[in-house]
Amino acid sequence: MIPDTDTIVAVATAPGLGGIGVVRLSGQEVLSFALNLAGITPKPRYAHFCQFREVSGEVIDEGILLYFPAPYSYTGEFVLEFQGHGGPVVLNLILEQCINLGARLALPGEFTQRAFLNDRLDLVQAESVADLIEASSRQSAKASLRSLNGVFSKRINEIRDRLIDLRMFVEASIDFPEEDIGFQDKLMMREKLLGINQDLEVLLSQAQSGRRIRDGLSIVIAGPPNAGKSTLLNAFAKDDVAIVTPYSGTTRDTISETIRLGSIVLTMTDTAGIHESDDLIEQEGINRAHKAIYGADLVLWVVDASMPRQPEAIDIISSDIQVWKIYNKMDLAAPNVDFSDGFAISAKSGKNIANLQDRLRHFAESEDIGEGTFTARARHIEAIQSCKESVDQAFEVCDSLELFAESLRHAHGALARITGFFDSEDLLGEIFSRFCIGK
Repeated sequence: MIPDTDTIVAVATAPGLGGIGVVRLSGQEVLSFALNLAGITPKPRYAHFCQFREVSGEVIDEGILLYFPAPYSYTGEFVLEFQGHGGPVVLNLILEQCINLGARLALPGEFTQRAFLNDRLDLVQAESVADLIEASSRQSAKASLRSLNGVFSKRINEIRDRLIDLRMFVEASIDFPEEDIGFQDKLMMREKLLGINQDLEVLLSQAQSGRRIRDGLSIVIAGPPNAGKSTLLNAFAKDDVAIVTPYSGTTRDTISETIRLGSIVLTMTDTAGIHESDDLIEQEGINRAHKAIYGADLVLWVVDASMPRQPEAIDIISSDIQVWKIYNKMDLAAPNVDFSDGFAISAKSGKNIANLQDRLRHFAESEDIGEGTFTARARHIEAIQSCKESVDQAFEVCDSLELFAESLRHAHGALARITGFFDSEDLLGEIFSRFCIGK
């Protein structure tokens, strides 16, 4: 536990009217606030029904007082909660009394930050608190709860422990050079490293699925100019979010919109038409389209069904990215046109849009939401990739113990950044500043 911290206070329930509202305090002196505002010294983890009063003795509200002694609380410190009626005026009166008695208004995320600093949560679990609050789908909420319960952290720590074990062996061999490393030792090192590498590949795949569950699938609408890409985005958004004209090259930047299909959330991005152009502005739009495609989970490649078949730039898309071919303007197509290699729609009239939405929803729901699923963030994926790169490098330098040990150190450091080791306090502040007040 971190000594001599301020007592912090915040309204821990959402703004607005409600049946119940909670004012939360954390710090060394919370019992004095119970005595001053409620006139009692509460028993640990016991619901006391009492009146909350101003210092003058005037009653503000009545409700439940709860006390959680350190270290068995959310923050790992002494925590006190006033649970009263959920009106903002009443809650602010309690809050003001706490501040007048010496508490400091908590910073965004400071309660969870203290839980992290007091080893009640690691950083992955702390981030999952925010993810659970902000969950936009049932999948996301379930996966966030698993991260909060330590599923992701356990996987990270298992690989970390194996890296530590291998580091200890290698660095001991460096410190005691008289103990020669023979062929069998080197074979053992490579086998252990191979096992770590395989587990990192699995973890990276699971983290990428977890990122899609947390953020929603990234769907990019791409294709040649004037195929109806912007009209398709508007059809999904049920609004004119993108400009539509009969002229080629109207869209010159990426336009993204969050789309909800039942319990599924998608981020759909309209892009500039991909073609050869001498226009510098169009070229920049096409470059941005390529960048959006590279980061997509799925690309809807839209072509004009009413136009004769022509060679397309669809082969620019990596084989790692799923692509669905969308034949738009099907109502203008010639009779007996074969659409069997794609999906025929009319974005303008709405024909087959509902079927395409159903297909997208099933695609999104196919993400693994089994017992081992967890949410992940872009920084987690980046750290796992960095760890894997260092492990790959270790394979290349395994004949040099010093270089091998250095590669393992970098791999270990990359994993440690996920659960809580940082070189900069600024990153901690950035993460926790995104929490709501009172968490």
